[in-house]
Amino acid sequence: MIANLIGGFISILIGVSLIGPIATQVNTAATSSNGTATCTSVTQGGCANAALYLTTSWGATVLQLVPGFFALGILGIGIAVTYSSFRQAGIV
Repeated sequence: MIANLIGGFISILIGVSLIGPIATQVNTAATSSNGTATCTSVTQGGCANAALYLTTSWGATVLQLVPGFFALGILGIGIAVTYSSFRQAGIV
């Protein structure tokens, strides 16, 4: 039981530490310029020339949902590890 909790805790720590870099890479990919203008933020008006927005605007919106779903996956791992550890201990 303790080994499962420790392993799950380590997995959660690694996953949570990766949320920031994943969000940064997603924003970079969504707002990368096609060479005619630079774009630093989605909320600025300069993103109208971003390569992904020129092809499909919904693609950039869906791409920016990735960090949220990654965080939900990490939350699911935490719940599953805790439940399985408690089940092995006979608590649940």
